[in-house]
Amino acid sequence: MNEKTVGILGGMGPEATIDLMTRIVKATPAVDDIDHIHVVVDNDPKVPSRIRALIERTGESPLPHLQRMALKLAHWGVDFLAIPCNTAHYYHEGIQRVVNIPVLNMVDLTVEAMVARNPGLKTVGILASIAVLDLKLYEKRFSENSIELLRPSDDFQAGVMGAIRKIKTGHYGAETVSVVQSAADHLVKRGAGALLIACTELSVIGRAIETPVPCYDSAQVLAEAIVRTARGETVPPEEEADEGMA
Repeated sequence: MNEKTVGILGGMGPEATIDLMTRIVKATPAVDDIDHIHVVVDNDPKVPSRIRALIERTGESPLPHLQRMALKLAHWGVDFLAIPCNTAHYYHEGIQRVVNIPVLNMVDLTVEAMVARNPGLKTVGILASIAVLDLKLYEKRFSENSIELLRPSDDFQAGVMGAIRKIKTGHYGAETVSVVQSAADHLVKRGAGALLIACTELSVIGRAIETPVPCYDSAQVLAEAIVRTARGETVPPEEEADEGMA
């Protein structure tokens, strides 16, 4: 099989990138090493803060740094790129502009998967950073499909942000999971028909979140798309059996 090589713009944060790599391995049909796909990773935690640049308006734009990463990976010979950071998708167009290989769009892929797998879905509760929420990265795509996006109230969102910062340190435990679980419960009580984990830091603990409604993880959707693209497969999202679940 003439498989393609994926290049990953990582480091946002480092553990989230490792989590994606693990998901890629788990999503790949394999019986031996040679069956896994070729992954080239630039796990660079020096990418300027997306929060400071986009929300606080006090930091430098991360776009030039992301463009250099993309160009470097393309020079190394990868066939397509992926970005395991939801907020960084604000710069997706700018990254795609400097390379002549495809850059997967995790936001588009996630919305497409959720819509395809949940006919009639009306409300989605989102667990994400304040940047993803305020920039409305997912809101427009869901609204195009007549789906209302529910965000946590301010108190619960503050807890989610605290959890994201804690996960970035690499030192977290049951208390961090509990805070995110409370936000998830809050969204379900408000009427969310499905939940979306739209922060790859939260993806690190996403499997520990329990919910009575379907829970999708953008990192898992991206991992599955990477495997399909590398293997040249075109399985529609609705034909995959709940692999987008957190």
